[in-house]
Amino acid sequence: MNTILRKSILGIAGLTVAGGLAAGPLNHDTSAPVRDTAVTTTQAAAKLDSAALIPHGVQGTQSHIDLDDEQTANVKAIIAATKKAGMDERAAVVSIATALQESKLENLGHLGDRNDHDSQGLFQQRPSSGWGTVEQITDPEYSTTAFLKGLKQVDGWRDMPLTKAAQTVQVSAYPDHYAQWEQQAADLVAEHWNS
Repeated sequence: MNTILRKSILGIAGLTVAGGLAAGPLNHDTSAPVRDTAVTTTQAAAKLDSAALIPHGVQGTQSHIDLDDEQTANVKAIIAATKKAGMDERAAVVSIATALQESKLENLGHLGDRNDHDSQGLFQQRPSSGWGTVEQITDPEYSTTAFLKGLKQVDGWRDMPLTKAAQTVQVSAYPDHYAQWEQQAADLVAEHWNS
């Protein structure tokens, strides 16, 4: 092959390789780390500020129970109803802590002699007190919405300790018992709010 032709071919090949190398990094950012779904989900949960979830700190000794699939589904239903009502993560914490105290997040029907009057559902709401029909208060979305409607009517609920906000809505014989569930409720909201 003649020398001029050979130098031309090698020059064109060199430009093609150099151009490819130059264009490659411009079209592909190698500095951005590859993220898997678990990391993204964890980071989304981490974005929920613990100060927003527990603005007053937890009060007293905290309780914890392991949840089964039904209870976890009820947590998700409470969070979905809270979002639908246009309320924030703190409202979900108050709601979940209340349901943990009232029913351990189990959608309870009438318990016969063990029933507290006619209390039923996640929040142990009473048809005779105007919370709704049995069918309504044993529907997780309805019962959560009813609880949140009551919470919205409590002036300054966001500035109150959880147990006071919950008690103002529920009017329980044991007003201080809600506080023991605040940490688990906050953990559940952090885990499920963005899922």
